[in-house]
Order: sequence, then structure tokens, then C-alpha cells
Amino acid sequence: MKPKLNALEGLGRKAGFMALAVAGAMLAAPALAAPPGTVPFGAYDPEGSFANDPVPIIEHVFLPWEDVFLPSLTDADAYALARNRALLITLEPWTWSRDERNTPEYLREGIANGIYDVNMRTICGVLDTLQSPVTLRWGHEMDDDNGQFIWAGWEPADYIAAYRRMIDICRAEAPNITVMWSPLGDEGMELYYPGDDYVDLVGLSVFGLQAWDQAKYGGDRSFNDILTPRYNRAAAYGKPIVVAELGYVGKAAYVDAWESAVRVAYPEYPDLVGVVYFNFPEVYAWPEGFGRPDWRVGNRVLP
Repeated sequence: MKPKLNALEGLGRKAGFMALAVAGAMLAAPALAAPPGTVPFGAYDPEGSFANDPVPIIEHVFLPWEDVFLPSLTDADAYALARNRALLITLEPWTWSRDERNTPEYLREGIANGIYDVNMRTICGVLDTLQSPVTLRWGHEMDDDNGQFIWAGWEPADYIAAYRRMIDICRAEAPNITVMWSPLGDEGMELYYPGDDYVDLVGLSVFGLQAWDQAKYGGDRSFNDILTPRYNRAAAYGKPIVVAELGYVGKAAYVDAWESAVRVAYPEYPDLVGVVYFNFPEVYAWPEGFGRPDWRVGNRVLP
């Protein structure tokens, strides 16, 4: 299956990351309040629940590099600028049409052979025109081979070669971007580290599903229970760390405990420079019948 580009047809340290937010006039009163705390906050928020909240400084956007509508990047830029937010763009190397997706082998070989260079070059050419500060997150959670992503679970050398090739192309087109390398964060993530020259920020994923915790761990896990080992692995690289995807669902007490913890500036996390909430239902079902948790802030408290 050949790659498509249909649209062609139609932080440094904490201070540096916080500087991505531009001081400006307050917007209307927030419809929803961000979690309490001082750690910089952002959200993937396609339904606009945080549109009028002045706290978020990061607007997270997910984008495929096939069947991509490039003007959506300009729209996201305008939306972020109006709210004094920086853009975190997760670029997924596939199409969003599931029945048209390539195999892991085709993607891996296609990247190595230059087939996808045009996809990366075209998208990053648009990134270079955006006015908002841009952080690019490419091929995330490559260390989690659960069958969800066709770029995950590759031989580490193959992934690193692909990652470096894509980042080199993107930096040539958009030299001012920040680059986030973003594993899930479990043991083995270090095998996929592409080298200091290819990482400005390390992103991690932290999701709390109470039903999963109780079934798999015999009780509730806290935000810190999940983040601490992942943070410690990431801290070895000496880079600023961001929780690039965050979500929690459960009973009221469980959600309240997470809500009060996720933006606390803990001394044991000196390099944590931001948390970004995933304010949307899970795209893929969790294994063993746990379904698709709804991480949206209005739906995450279960009866």
C-alpha cells in the first residue's frame, strides 16, 4: 500500500518550557478548571472543554502523516495563538483510516528506503510556517508492543534509524521546532533512545484506570505510583520531562486523589516541566475486556 498525502491535492529547562506560553490578556471565565498546582498544564482537547480556561499553556494535536488535512495545522496554530498556548504535535506515521493502514514491515522498510520522506518533509514545511512555538512528538510509545501502533515493538536499531531519519528531515524544514522523544516509560524504553542530539524533551504516558488497578495490582494506584519508575528511567538522560498523555477514570475518591496530585511540584521530580491531559475517550480498547475508558473531565467519575 503506497503512502498518501491527500492534502497535497486539495523545553530547555522548566523556565524554557514555561516560556512557550506568552503572557497576554485573560480570556473569558473558564468553563472547566485545570487541576490545581503549579506544574505547567496542557491538554489534548478536541471538543474544546478547556477553550476558555486561562491555565493551559500547551495545546496538544494528533496528526497522521497519511490522509492528512494540512490546513488543520494552520487552524490549530490560530487557536493556540488566541489562547497564548504552545503546540505539542504528535505525528503518527500511518493513516487514520484503519482499513488502509500498512503493516509494520511496510512502514519500517518504507522509511528506510525514503518512501515516506515526502510525508515528513511536507508536514514539517508547514510546521515551519506556524507562529506558535512547536514541539514535535513522532512515533510515540515505541516501547509498548501491544499491537496498537505499527511502529512499536520494532528492533531498537530499526526504530532509532527511522526516528533519526525523520527528525533530520523535519529539522531541515523547520529548524526552530523542539523535539520530544516519547516512550511509554516502562522497562526497556532505554533500548529505543535515539541519542542526546535527537531529544530536547522526554515525554511519558501516565493513565490511571481504577478497575485495571484493582484487577491487576490488588488496589488503587496513585499518580506517583505510576509516574515514579517511569520518571526515574527518563531522568537518566538529563532532559526535561513531560507527561505527554495523562488520564484517570474511577470512583470519585480515586479521581479526586489523582486530580490533586498531577500538578504538584514534587522535589523528587525536578525535571518535570509539564503535564498534558488527554481529554477524549480512549481510541483503542484496553486488553482483557476493560474497554475504552472515557478520560474526558466530565465523564471520568464513575458511579
